[in-house]
Amino acid sequence: MIIVLKKDAAPNKVDALKEKLTHMGLKLHLSQGEDTMLIGLIGDTSELSEDAFYALDIVESVKRIKEPYKKANRSFHPEDTVIDICGVKLGGGHFQVIAGPCSVETREQMIEVSEDVKASGAGLLRGGAFKPRTSPYAFQGLGSDGLKLLLEAKKATGLPVVTEIMQIGHLDLFEDVDVIQVGTRNMQNFELLKELGKVNKPILLKRGMSNTLDELLMSAEYIMAGGNEQVILCERGIRTFETSMRNTLDISAIPMLKKKTHLPVIVDPSHAAGLKFMVEPLTMAAIAAGADGVMIEVHNNPEKALCDGMQSLTPKMFDNVMTKVKAAVPFFGKTL
Repeated sequence: MIIVLKKDAAPNKVDALKEKLTHMGLKLHLSQGEDTMLIGLIGDTSELSEDAFYALDIVESVKRIKEPYKKANRSFHPEDTVIDICGVKLGGGHFQVIAGPCSVETREQMIEVSEDVKASGAGLLRGGAFKPRTSPYAFQGLGSDGLKLLLEAKKATGLPVVTEIMQIGHLDLFEDVDVIQVGTRNMQNFELLKELGKVNKPILLKRGMSNTLDELLMSAEYIMAGGNEQVILCERGIRTFETSMRNTLDISAIPMLKKKTHLPVIVDPSHAAGLKFMVEPLTMAAIAAGADGVMIEVHNNPEKALCDGMQSLTPKMFDNVMTKVKAAVPFFGKTL
C-alpha cells in the first residue's frame, strides 16, 4: 500500500502517522519528490482501511500495490534511481558504457584493454576473475589472482571495476571491487542475494536466461530488502527456440522494466547474441529502447581469447561503436 501525502502536509502530523504505522508492525519506505511525499507500507496491509487514511487531512490518495516486489516498484519510488559508482553516475538520464574482456587472462592484457576502452569513452571496466562455464573442462578464470590483475588495471586507469561473484565465501575478496555482478546462473541464488543485501556497494543483477521480468525484480527485492538499494538490472538475452544466436535479446524488456521499476536498466549485447557483428546494432537498439547503459566485451586478441572470443570486439571495433554511441545517447535524451 502507498499513501500519497498532500504537498502542504504538516510535518508534525506526518511524523505522527509514521509513528502510528511503525507501531502497527509495518516497515516504511519513504520517497520524497519535488511536489509530493510517498509512504510505502511493507508488511500485511490487508486489514487496513483506505477510508481511515482518507479521513486524515494530510493524505492526498491511497493506492494498493498488487505486485509482490515493493522496494523495487516504481509506485513506491516514482523518480529514477541514480547509482553513483565512485563519481560515475548511472540511471536517471546518465548513460554508461561498461567494457573489458570476458575473462582476466594476463596483466598485459588487462592494462592494454583497460587503457584502450578508457580512451574510447568507457566509464567502467569489466573483467571476469571467476567464470561460471557450462563445461567443467572450459577455462574457469584466474580466481583471486584475476581479481588482483583487475584491480591493477583499475589503479592504472582510474576506471571503477565490475566483476562477477560466484559464491558467498568469496565476498571478502570483493572488498575493493566497485560493482559486484550476479550472473544469469545465480539470479535466483537467494542466499547469495541476501548476503549482497548487507553490502554497501552497487550490485549488477543479470536476468536469468529463462526467467521472467517479475522474477528478476523479485531477485532485486531480495537484495533491497536486506538494506542495499543500489541495484542495477541487466538484460543479457534469454533462451528461445532460435539457434542462430547464442541468446535472443529481449529488447521489449527495457521499456517494460522502466515502467515497472525505478532501478537502472542496462543491456549486455555481447552475451545476448554471442556474435561480434551483432554487438553494434544491439547496442543502438538498447539506446533507442531507453537503456541506461551497455556492457560490451572487448579483447585485444579475440582469436586467442580463453573465453567468448566470438563475441568480443577488438579495441578498434569498440572505438567505432563508441563513436556511434556518443552520437546516439544525447539524441535519446541521456548524457554520457
